[in-house]
Order: sequence, then structure tokens, then C-alpha cells
Amino acid sequence: MSFVTLEQRSSARDSPAAVPSRATWLVLVVVLLGEIMDLVDSSVANLAGPSIRADLGGGPMTLQWTLSAYTAAFALGLITSGRLGDVLGRRRLFLIGMAGFTLTSLACGLAPGPAFLIVARLLQGLFGSVLIPQGMTLVKVVFPPERLRAALMPFGPIMGLAMVAGPILAGWLLHLNLFGSQWRSIFLINVPFGVLALVLGRRVLPRSGGEDPDARLDLTGVGLLTAGSALLIVPLIQGRELGWPAWTYAMMTASVVMFALFVVSERRSRHPVIAPSLFRKRSFVVGLLVVAGFHAALSAFVLVINLLLQLGMGWTPLRTGLTLIPWALGTAAAVLFGGGALGRRLGRAALHIGLSLAVLGLLVLWWSTHHWGAALTVGELAPSLFVTGCGAGLVFVPLFEFILGDASAEEVGTGAGLLNAVQQFASAIGVAALGTAFFAGLGNPSPHAYFAAAQLVFALCAGLYFLTLLLVGLLPGRAPHAQQ
Repeated sequence: MSFVTLEQRSSARDSPAAVPSRATWLVLVVVLLGEIMDLVDSSVANLAGPSIRADLGGGPMTLQWTLSAYTAAFALGLITSGRLGDVLGRRRLFLIGMAGFTLTSLACGLAPGPAFLIVARLLQGLFGSVLIPQGMTLVKVVFPPERLRAALMPFGPIMGLAMVAGPILAGWLLHLNLFGSQWRSIFLINVPFGVLALVLGRRVLPRSGGEDPDARLDLTGVGLLTAGSALLIVPLIQGRELGWPAWTYAMMTASVVMFALFVVSERRSRHPVIAPSLFRKRSFVVGLLVVAGFHAALSAFVLVINLLLQLGMGWTPLRTGLTLIPWALGTAAAVLFGGGALGRRLGRAALHIGLSLAVLGLLVLWWSTHHWGAALTVGELAPSLFVTGCGAGLVFVPLFEFILGDASAEEVGTGAGLLNAVQQFASAIGVAALGTAFFAGLGNPSPHAYFAAAQLVFALCAGLYFLTLLLVGLLPGRAPHAQQ
């Protein structure tokens, strides 16, 4: 998902392109289709994970890779793809990304085994990272300034609803089992929407997408950033099941070295991957740390609640998806009715309220699973899930206003790319690290073991939310644009 504050002004190269007035809204539809496909696809696999494992086989590591491969690959490619849009053309990259995303969705749905599915998910994530960064710029190019605010207004609500609707959609599709497709339908459903977006995109996307003719790609910086990220996530996913051999520690150490070399390379580069001026903004740096902790906890929570309900309690995917409706409603309601308004009125305090509610909801969830155990019902889960969802929903909008609120037109592209990359990579790390804690605490699987392991992760997620709550205190009192 791409986040851009409404107050940011476009540069001269982002002036409206020659697109007929009625076609500008079709451009918005095409971009929204791509955003929704990405968000839904990054969340549906969490609910379908047990079904995938039952059908294709494999152990916990296979399940973790199936879930993490998409988000990790997506994060690795985001920052680079934003710059590539300037070099190769945004329309071209959007269409390439959409075509690749559609084909790899088909490959995921037809996967004969776990290894094939993991590779397909990796490629799907890479094509998604090519697709997503181009969309917001194309919207800014075709809409004149006086209509841009109206064009961007649907993004927040639609993206919020798409993110929370993913698990419910997955449960419904798994229940329907269309043509005996089982879990495969959650990937195959992308194909008709992808074809529609491609056909529309070829007709309405502008030939010129606001490219910077002076842009260059720093291959050294890209290589170091990609290597450092890969060296970190591979051992986190595979280490526990393999008994943490020496090479896992060596890879994590090497990742620190690669990130350090990346920083040195960025300082010397004439065309840095990330605008250095962004790191002189306190709200941007602290905001990225908050995003990392928040999304690591969120992704781990979604994974573990699905595993607990399906594997620990034996509930069907449909019942599990319906059980998550209070969480989805809480998140959507807070995004739609509270996030933006509270952020503008209360500033940093809105984030404190949201994260406090998220911590409270997770602690109540921990108590509920501990108190009722296997006798747990949907009604007993609903209050804690609703409060947790409300807390998360109150964080989304104001947090991104803080991070990008004072970014210049030249900084906003790489800033938004880095923000999305941190979000996705933190989600992958959350699944890998806290998923490892879950499976390590599981031992010999039994209903009691599932509850104990889930309670451990709920407590860790609450702890992560609390740490991000403390970090929020380092942000300015109000989002930068609100101070002007």
C-alpha cells in the first residue's frame, strides 16, 4: 500500500498528463485494483496456511516460508522499483508488474508442491513490488491539483477495508471450495481481476508518468540492501527447525555488515537509493521504528490466531474467518471514523490511544484463552478482538501523516517506498521470529500446547505494541503538516 499525505505538493514533472477527463477516474480504478490485490494477497495466506500445509505437506518451516516469501520479496523490491519507475517508465512498469502478478497468482493456484508454491510466492511478491510504487504517481500525474484531494480520499478507507477483509474472504472461498479448488481459489481469484486491470490499464494509463530524466539506479546500493535483507530473513525462518546451526548466526552477522556497507555506499553515491535528507527528519526515523514494531506484532497476531483456531481448536476456515469479523469491524471503523480526525485533533496522543487499546485488547485475548481454554467461544473472543482492531485502526492514518508529513516532493517517492518496504519487511520478520517462538513453544502438538504457545505470542505482541507506544513519545507533538 502506498501512503502519500494530501498536503504534499507535486513537482513540475508531476503535472497532469494528457488524459481525457472521464478516463482519469478509470486510472484511479486500475491503481486501486492493484493495491487491493496486493493487500488481500498478503493477508489471505495466513488463514489458508493450515489448509495449504494439509494438502501439500511440509513442516512448520514450509508454512512460515509460504507466508513470509511474499512479504519478504515485496519488501526487497519496493525501494528499487520506485526508482526504476523514473528510469524505465511508470506505465511500462505498472503493466509489467500487473502481468507478472497475475501470472504468478495463477502459478500459486496451480502449485503441485510446497517448493513450487514458495518460489511462485517469491516471484509474486517481486512483481507486486514492481506494480505498487508506480500507482500513486500515475494518479498524481493525471489528476490536476484541484481534483487530487478528491481522487485520494477513497484510498484510506478502501485500503483499510481490503486489509481486514482478506482473512474473511479467504475463509469464505475455502468454505465454498469452488470446483474442488480448496485453498487454490484464494490465488486464482486474482486472475480475472488482473486481466481486467491489464486491459483497462493499456487503454487509460498515461504514456508519460512523471518520470525524472536525470534519475539513475545505484546498483551497488541496491545490491547491498537486498543482500543484507535476505541474509537476515533466511536464518530467522529456517533456524529453529534446523537447530540454529552456525551458518544461521554467520548469515545474521553478515547482514549487519551489509547494512553498514549500504549506509557507507549511500553517503558516497551521486544517485542514492534513499534520499539522505529523510534521515535528518526525526518524525521520519522514529516513525519507521514505530511502523516496524507495529507491523511485526500485527502480522504475528494474525498468523497465530488463525493457527490457534484452526489447528488448536479444529475450527473450519470459514468459522475462523467469521470469528475475526469483530477485529475487522473494529479496524475498519477506527480507520473510517477515527484515525484521520483524531490524528488532526489530538496529534501524537491519537497514537498513544490506539496503541494502548491494542495492548489492552491483546492482554484481554491472552486472559480469555488462558481462562476458557478449549471451551472458548466466538462470543468470548469478540470483545478482545474488537478492541485490538480498534487500536490498530486508530494508528494507521495518523502514523503515516507523521512519517511523510514534512517530506518534500523530491523525497516523497523514496520515502513512501521505504515506508512500505519497512512495513512489509517487518511483517515478514514478525511472522518469522514470532512464528518461530510459537512453534518452539508448541513442542508435541496438543490442544493445550497450542493454547500455551499462542498465549506466549499474544504476550510478546502486547510487549511489542508497548515498546512502540514508548517510541511514539519521541515523535513531535503533532504531524509536521499540522504544524504549518
